[in-house]
Amino acid sequence: MARNLLLEGISDAVGFVGGALSGFWLGRLLGWNIFAAGYGNESIGGIVLLGLGGGLGLQLARRWQASQQKNSESLPSSNEDKKDN
Repeated sequence: MARNLLLEGISDAVGFVGGALSGFWLGRLLGWNIFAAGYGNESIGGIVLLGLGGGLGLQLARRWQASQQKNSESLPSSNEDKKDN
């Protein structure tokens, strides 16, 4: 149980950070700088892309976790095989 929670937390963190970095770099390609002075249109657009990227990355990580859990539940465990014999 603790191992699953650790893997879930690491997966969430990697998904969020990866998505946020993707949003950041997409904003930089569009010329939007989140670190620009003030809150101009370019700065707000960059911040929005950063947030959307982080959220999408987290959702992708959670969907990946659900598919991994579904796959592990569909496989028979070795303990159940030993009980049947």
